[in-house]
Amino acid sequence: MKPSEAQASGISLSDEAEIKCIAEAMLDKKAQKVCSLDLSKIGTAIADHFIVCNADSSPQVNAIADNVEEMMYTKCNRKVIRAQGKENAFWIILDYANIVVHIFKTEYREFYRLEELWADAAKTTYQD
Repeated sequence: MKPSEAQASGISLSDEAEIKCIAEAMLDKKAQKVCSLDLSKIGTAIADHFIVCNADSSPQVNAIADNVEEMMYTKCNRKVIRAQGKENAFWIILDYANIVVHIFKTEYREFYRLEELWADAAKTTYQD
């Protein structure tokens, strides 16, 4: 997404940079089906953006979460506010206030279908 596209869609340049950082951190650890959902125009959403991915194993889910936290801290100077799900690594949630990161084990993503729940949100996909 180009800066002009981000501004037209209501995504701040700061949010855009952080979303890109998160997506890159996910892809660095071979995350699958990386996408972001722009929830900023949905009044009932708990954050402006979700970024979602999945992996086939719990160790990989943990590795992705650890890499996201490390890259957000080193590149964007952001610490996670709260992390949940690391103990079982089926679905890890990293809360950055305006951006909430969801890292699923594949079968849990298929079961919960978060993108379908928030189908009104603009969706952007990321690939290597």
